[in-house]
Amino acid sequence: MIILSVGMPRAGSGWYYNLMHDLVTASGGQNARQIRSQFHLESILTEVNCNIGALTVRRLSAVMIPSVLGKTFVIKAHAGPTAIARRLIVHQRMKAAYIYRDPRDALLSAYDNGQRAIQKGRPNAFSHLVDFESALDFMRQYVEISEAWLDIPTVLHTSYEDLVENYDDEATRLAKFLDCSVESPGIQTVIEQYRPERGRQDQKGLHFNKGVRGRFREKMNLEQQTLLVNTFGNYLKRLNYPV
Repeated sequence: MIILSVGMPRAGSGWYYNLMHDLVTASGGQNARQIRSQFHLESILTEVNCNIGALTVRRLSAVMIPSVLGKTFVIKAHAGPTAIARRLIVHQRMKAAYIYRDPRDALLSAYDNGQRAIQKGRPNAFSHLVDFESALDFMRQYVEISEAWLDIPTVLHTSYEDLVENYDDEATRLAKFLDCSVESPGIQTVIEQYRPERGRQDQKGLHFNKGVRGRFREKMNLEQQTLLVNTFGNYLKRLNYPV
Protein backbone atom coordinates (compact mmCIF):
# COMPACT_ATOMS: atom_id res chain seq x y z
CA MET A 1 0.00 0.00 0.00
CA ILE A 2 1.06 3.58 -0.61
CA ILE A 3 1.11 5.70 2.54
CA LEU A 4 0.96 9.42 1.77
CA SER A 5 2.28 11.94 4.28
CA VAL A 6 1.03 15.31 3.12
CA GLY A 7 1.24 18.68 4.81
CA MET A 8 1.13 22.43 4.75
CA PRO A 9 4.59 23.96 4.25
CA ARG A 10 6.32 24.94 7.50
CA ALA A 11 3.91 22.77 9.48
CA GLY A 12 6.40 20.13 10.54
CA SER A 13 5.78 18.10 7.38
CA GLY A 14 9.34 16.71 7.28
CA TRP A 15 9.08 15.68 10.92
CA TYR A 16 5.65 14.14 10.29
CA TYR A 17 6.93 12.24 7.24
CA ASN A 18 9.91 10.74 9.03
CA LEU A 19 7.81 9.74 12.01
CA MET A 20 5.34 8.01 9.68
CA HIS A 21 8.11 6.44 7.61
CA ASP A 22 9.84 4.90 10.59
CA LEU A 23 6.58 3.72 12.17
CA VAL A 24 5.73 1.89 8.95
CA THR A 25 9.19 0.33 8.54
CA ALA A 26 9.18 -0.73 12.20
CA SER A 27 5.90 -2.53 11.48
CA GLY A 28 7.31 -4.47 8.54
CA GLY A 29 6.92 -1.93 5.74
CA GLN A 30 9.66 -0.97 3.31
CA ASN A 31 12.16 1.89 3.38
CA ALA A 32 10.85 4.38 0.80
CA ARG A 33 14.36 5.47 -0.19
CA GLN A 34 15.24 1.89 -1.03
CA ILE A 35 11.99 1.52 -2.98
CA ARG A 36 12.92 4.64 -4.93
CA SER A 37 16.28 3.13 -5.87
CA GLN A 38 15.06 -0.42 -6.50
CA PHE A 39 12.23 0.65 -8.83
CA HIS A 40 14.12 3.55 -10.44
CA LEU A 41 11.71 6.20 -9.19
CA GLU A 42 14.33 8.91 -8.67
CA SER A 43 12.58 11.26 -11.09
CA ILE A 44 9.22 10.68 -9.36
CA LEU A 45 10.17 10.61 -5.67
CA THR A 46 12.60 13.47 -5.23
CA GLU A 47 14.65 14.93 -2.38
CA VAL A 48 15.59 13.18 0.81
CA ASN A 49 11.97 12.66 1.90
CA CYS A 50 10.68 11.06 -1.32
CA ASN A 51 8.47 13.97 -2.34
CA ILE A 52 6.13 12.99 -5.15
CA GLY A 53 5.16 16.56 -6.03
CA ALA A 54 1.82 16.80 -7.84
CA LEU A 55 -0.46 13.80 -7.40
CA THR A 56 -0.87 13.17 -11.11
CA VAL A 57 -1.94 9.97 -12.86
CA ARG A 58 1.57 9.49 -14.24
CA ARG A 59 3.31 9.90 -10.91
CA LEU A 60 0.87 7.84 -8.87
CA SER A 61 0.84 5.11 -11.51
CA ALA A 62 4.61 4.84 -11.21
CA VAL A 63 4.54 4.41 -7.44
CA MET A 64 1.65 1.96 -7.72
CA ILE A 65 4.01 -0.59 -9.28
CA PRO A 66 5.86 -1.51 -6.04
CA SER A 67 2.57 -1.22 -4.16
CA VAL A 68 0.91 -3.79 -6.42
CA LEU A 69 3.91 -6.04 -5.80
CA GLY A 70 3.10 -6.00 -2.09
CA LYS A 71 5.35 -3.19 -0.87
CA THR A 72 4.13 -0.76 1.77
CA PHE A 73 6.03 2.51 1.97
CA VAL A 74 5.59 6.20 2.81
CA ILE A 75 5.90 9.08 0.36
CA LYS A 76 5.54 12.82 0.91
CA ALA A 77 3.65 15.69 -0.74
CA HIS A 78 2.42 19.25 -0.25
CA ALA A 79 -0.02 19.14 -3.17
CA GLY A 80 -3.78 18.95 -3.05
CA PRO A 81 -5.85 15.79 -3.60
CA THR A 82 -6.53 14.97 -7.25
CA ALA A 83 -9.25 12.75 -8.67
CA ILE A 84 -6.86 9.79 -8.96
CA ALA A 85 -5.60 10.31 -5.40
CA ARG A 86 -9.16 10.40 -4.09
CA ARG A 87 -9.99 7.17 -5.95
CA LEU A 88 -6.97 5.40 -4.52
CA ILE A 89 -7.99 6.48 -1.01
CA VAL A 90 -11.62 5.44 -1.50
CA HIS A 91 -10.58 2.02 -2.79
CA GLN A 92 -8.07 1.62 0.05
CA ARG A 93 -5.07 1.47 -2.25
CA MET A 94 -3.59 4.51 -0.57
CA LYS A 95 -3.79 5.80 2.97
CA ALA A 96 -3.16 9.49 3.67
CA ALA A 97 -2.40 11.59 6.75
CA TYR A 98 -2.36 15.39 6.62
CA ILE A 99 -0.64 17.88 8.96
CA TYR A 100 -1.59 21.56 9.11
CA ARG A 101 -0.74 24.63 11.17
CA ASP A 102 -2.12 28.06 11.97
CA PRO A 103 -1.48 29.63 8.54
CA ARG A 104 -0.34 32.88 10.15
CA ASP A 105 2.55 31.12 11.87
CA ALA A 106 3.24 28.98 8.79
CA LEU A 107 3.37 32.12 6.64
CA LEU A 108 5.81 33.81 9.00
CA SER A 109 7.99 30.70 9.21
CA ALA A 110 8.13 30.36 5.41
CA TYR A 111 9.07 34.01 4.96
CA ASP A 112 11.75 33.92 7.68
CA ASN A 113 13.18 30.67 6.31
CA GLY A 114 13.44 32.06 2.80
CA GLN A 115 15.11 35.26 3.94
CA ARG A 116 17.65 33.39 6.08
CA ALA A 117 18.52 31.24 3.08
CA ILE A 118 19.19 34.36 0.99
CA GLN A 119 21.42 35.79 3.69
CA LYS A 120 23.43 32.56 3.68
CA GLY A 121 23.77 32.72 -0.09
CA ARG A 122 21.69 29.57 -0.61
CA PRO A 123 18.19 30.60 -1.80
CA ASN A 124 15.51 27.98 -1.30
CA ALA A 125 11.86 27.32 -2.16
CA PHE A 126 10.73 30.16 0.11
CA SER A 127 13.22 32.80 -0.97
CA HIS A 128 10.79 34.29 -3.51
CA LEU A 129 8.68 35.48 -0.56
CA VAL A 130 10.19 38.95 -0.48
CA ASP A 131 7.43 40.75 1.42
CA PHE A 132 4.19 40.24 3.33
CA GLU A 133 2.03 40.36 0.19
CA SER A 134 3.95 37.62 -1.62
CA ALA A 135 3.92 35.46 1.52
CA LEU A 136 0.17 35.95 1.84
CA ASP A 137 -0.41 34.88 -1.77
CA PHE A 138 1.80 31.84 -1.18
CA MET A 139 -0.10 30.76 1.93
CA ARG A 140 -3.50 31.40 0.38
CA GLN A 141 -3.02 28.54 -2.08
CA TYR A 142 -1.94 26.16 0.68
CA VAL A 143 -4.96 27.00 2.82
CA GLU A 144 -7.13 26.05 -0.17
CA ILE A 145 -5.19 22.78 -0.42
CA SER A 146 -5.62 22.26 3.31
CA GLU A 147 -9.39 22.71 3.06
CA ALA A 148 -9.49 20.02 0.39
CA TRP A 149 -7.63 17.48 2.54
CA LEU A 150 -9.68 18.34 5.62
CA ASP A 151 -12.85 17.60 3.65
CA ILE A 152 -11.83 13.95 3.14
CA PRO A 153 -13.08 12.09 6.24
CA THR A 154 -10.89 9.00 5.83
CA VAL A 155 -7.69 11.09 5.88
CA LEU A 156 -6.08 11.46 9.29
CA HIS A 157 -5.85 15.15 10.21
CA THR A 158 -3.20 16.38 12.65
CA SER A 159 -2.40 19.89 13.76
CA TYR A 160 1.26 20.82 14.15
CA GLU A 161 0.45 22.50 17.45
CA ASP A 162 -1.10 19.31 18.87
CA LEU A 163 1.83 17.20 17.68
CA VAL A 164 4.23 19.52 19.51
CA GLU A 165 2.17 20.03 22.66
CA ASN A 166 0.43 16.64 22.97
CA TYR A 167 3.02 14.48 21.30
CA ASP A 168 2.31 11.16 23.05
CA ASP A 169 -1.40 11.22 22.24
CA GLU A 170 -0.90 12.36 18.65
CA ALA A 171 1.95 9.94 17.91
CA THR A 172 -0.13 7.08 19.31
CA ARG A 173 -3.14 8.14 17.23
CA LEU A 174 -0.93 8.22 14.13
CA ALA A 175 0.54 4.80 14.90
CA LYS A 176 -2.93 3.29 15.28
CA PHE A 177 -4.01 4.88 11.99
CA LEU A 178 -1.03 3.18 10.34
CA ASP A 179 -2.07 -0.18 11.88
CA CYS A 180 1.05 -0.33 14.03
CA SER A 181 1.17 -2.36 17.22
CA VAL A 182 1.52 0.57 19.60
CA GLU A 183 2.78 -1.49 22.51
CA SER A 184 5.61 -3.15 20.59
CA PRO A 185 9.14 -2.09 21.58
CA GLY A 186 10.03 -1.14 18.02
CA ILE A 187 7.12 1.27 17.70
CA GLN A 188 7.81 2.78 21.11
CA THR A 189 11.44 3.32 20.09
CA VAL A 190 10.34 5.26 17.00
CA ILE A 191 7.88 7.38 18.99
CA GLU A 192 10.60 8.19 21.50
CA GLN A 193 13.07 9.07 18.75
CA TYR A 194 10.84 11.76 17.25
CA ARG A 195 9.85 13.61 20.38
CA PRO A 196 9.86 17.36 19.63
CA GLU A 197 12.42 18.08 22.33
CA ARG A 198 14.83 15.75 20.52
CA GLY A 199 14.52 17.56 17.18
CA ARG A 200 17.85 18.64 15.70
CA GLN A 201 18.44 21.30 13.07
CA ASP A 202 21.20 19.23 11.45
CA GLN A 203 19.18 16.03 11.09
CA LYS A 204 18.88 15.76 7.33
CA GLY A 205 15.33 15.58 6.01
CA LEU A 206 13.64 16.29 9.33
CA HIS A 207 13.28 20.05 8.82
CA PHE A 208 12.19 20.35 12.41
CA ASN A 209 11.97 23.72 14.08
CA LYS A 210 10.45 24.05 17.51
CA GLY A 211 7.73 26.41 16.31
CA VAL A 212 6.13 28.75 18.78
CA ARG A 213 2.34 29.04 18.71
CA GLY A 214 1.22 32.59 17.93
CA ARG A 215 4.65 34.01 17.10
CA PHE A 216 3.04 36.06 14.33
CA ARG A 217 1.48 38.29 17.01
CA GLU A 218 4.94 39.52 17.97
CA LYS A 219 6.31 39.89 14.45
CA MET A 220 3.36 41.32 12.48
CA ASN A 221 1.69 44.68 12.88
CA LEU A 222 -2.03 45.13 13.53
CA GLU A 223 -2.82 45.86 9.89
CA GLN A 224 -1.14 42.64 8.76
CA GLN A 225 -2.85 40.60 11.46
CA THR A 226 -6.23 42.05 10.49
CA LEU A 227 -5.65 41.20 6.83
CA LEU A 228 -4.78 37.64 7.81
CA VAL A 229 -8.00 37.27 9.79
CA ASN A 230 -10.01 38.72 6.91
CA THR A 231 -8.31 36.30 4.49
CA PHE A 232 -8.26 33.13 6.58
CA GLY A 233 -11.05 33.80 9.09
CA ASN A 234 -13.31 30.90 8.14
CA TYR A 235 -10.39 28.47 8.09
CA LEU A 236 -9.15 29.69 11.48
CA LYS A 237 -12.63 29.29 13.00
CA ARG A 238 -13.06 25.85 11.47
CA LEU A 239 -9.90 24.64 13.20
CA ASN A 240 -10.47 26.56 16.44
CA TYR A 241 -7.52 28.91 16.07
CA PRO A 242 -8.07 32.15 17.99
CA VAL A 243 -8.84 35.14 15.78
